[in-house]
Amino acid sequence: MPLLAILIAPAAQAVDIGEAVAGGKTSLGFRYRLETVSQDGIDKDALASTARARLTWNSAESNSVSFGIETDYTLILGIEDFNSTTNGKTAYPVVADPDGFDLNQAFVKFKEDDFTVTVGRQRINHGSQRFIGGVAYRQNEQTYDGLRLQTNVGAVDLDYAFIHNINRIFGPGDGAQPGDWYGASHAFRASFAAWPGHTIAGYAYLWDLENDNGPGNSNATYGVEYQGVFNQLTVTAMLSNQSDHGDNPLSYDVNHYLFQGDLKLGGITVTAAYEVFGSEVGTTDDPEKFAATRFGGLMVNLGSDRHLASLRFPAATLHKFQGWTDKFLIAPATGLHNAWVSVSGKVGEATVTGVYHDFQSDVTALDAVTGRPFLDDYGSEIGLSVTYPLRDNLGLLFKIARYSADDYATDTTKAWLMFDWRW
Repeated sequence: MPLLAILIAPAAQAVDIGEAVAGGKTSLGFRYRLETVSQDGIDKDALASTARARLTWNSAESNSVSFGIETDYTLILGIEDFNSTTNGKTAYPVVADPDGFDLNQAFVKFKEDDFTVTVGRQRINHGSQRFIGGVAYRQNEQTYDGLRLQTNVGAVDLDYAFIHNINRIFGPGDGAQPGDWYGASHAFRASFAAWPGHTIAGYAYLWDLENDNGPGNSNATYGVEYQGVFNQLTVTAMLSNQSDHGDNPLSYDVNHYLFQGDLKLGGITVTAAYEVFGSEVGTTDDPEKFAATRFGGLMVNLGSDRHLASLRFPAATLHKFQGWTDKFLIAPATGLHNAWVSVSGKVGEATVTGVYHDFQSDVTALDAVTGRPFLDDYGSEIGLSVTYPLRDNLGLLFKIARYSADDYATDTTKAWLMFDWRW
């Protein structure tokens, strides 16, 4: 920190606040969404009519320094037949859009050539947001309190953040889930343009979360990612290892890998992918602490000190990867194999996307005959989305998804109608 102070202090002393404020820019946004959920096992269907009003202001830059603020207000417009996780309406399925005012961003930024320092509440999106992102599909976006450093050395882009709070989508207050996760966490990504069209990245995410169910989601993940472009085909491969970290009462060690291909055929893009969340038997030396920590569906108890555990992504944007019905936001203790294919293209001015997922476990139980672990079919999901630009600053989205359960969770159908206006 002293080195940062030496670098930033001279510029900060010469900042013309009046000039920075006078040259600032304001933007407004309003997003309305009608969401429905029909879920087997819950008698009542959810119907949520919500809107988000957003005000964003960014100053002009003065002597390499700028600052910004962004506020969100989520409100219920008439229909509140849903469980927002804070309103107590547990007879309905969950639609995780609590109402209330939230400070989305409040930061100071120093930028000099290829070196950027951002301090305060801010967005942090790494790569495809597989490990850290903003979950921007929900009305209350996920942002981060901390210090972020970005620079490049030749062909290598470096991005490091120290994070002491995750401002979660379940806020601004606490409900069934905490609105904030406090702690001392680190997020690092280094990306190298190996040769034209081919990028190799390494990453490390050390989540040390302290409050409520944070300890059970504390983990250390290290991995590499490759992305290469071969004419119309883009190939992505990821390999990661994750283990317990911080005050996590469970000891475990699992792997994650992803293979994905995106093929452009004229105006159509076809994507096929296969992703695995590993699972293994972990141990705990503190059964009492383990029992008191809310893990959701992450663990299966095999005794007083042995538990089946799988991979978890506490800060990722999960909706875009693990199915639109959100049945796998928390990976089952038995792991997850997710094979999916999607087709996307233009129909007139509309963009139409269809997607199919097949979900299986990584390991469940022992086969009674062979004694070996076997895979179970969790279920499958099919989805369709249509986006249409009504005007330059106004967009329409319709989306529907259906999860058909085999051996995990229950049949669920979700549908959305959304208008997004920006000025």
